[in-house]
Amino acid sequence: MIQNKRVVLVHWKNKLENPYEVFSSLKNFCLSYHGYNYNTLNNYLSKGKIPFDNQDIHIERMNVVLKPKPELRPAQMRTIVPVVRKVILHQADDEKNDLAFWLSKTPLDRLSALSGIVSTTMSKSKKLNRSIIAKRKLK
Repeated sequence: MIQNKRVVLVHWKNKLENPYEVFSSLKNFCLSYHGYNYNTLNNYLSKGKIPFDNQDIHIERMNVVLKPKPELRPAQMRTIVPVVRKVILHQADDEKNDLAFWLSKTPLDRLSALSGIVSTTMSKSKKLNRSIIAKRKLK
């Protein structure tokens, strides 16, 4: 059974030089700084509880990384796929491709794209004439 090793990370909010300290246990921290009560801090920092935080200090337990983290599998790796289509201009047939693209989207996606285009093209002083818009219920 592999046991996770944890340390106590202390961040002194008012110290400009060396504001962080790491202790192997909460007991060692409390023996070093007598103003902090072990039982109070242990209630905060026990497993599944929140870090101790006040105006002077932030204390939390952190796991120690003992082995290198595994590399991402190819399925998890992020890849950037270029969206490029090289064609001769008069053979592009963009209307057909545009129609196929927008028909593959949901009606809600189409409406949000349309409202984004309208909002970017209109100046802030002008308002949209809503009397010419036909309202339909989406299924």
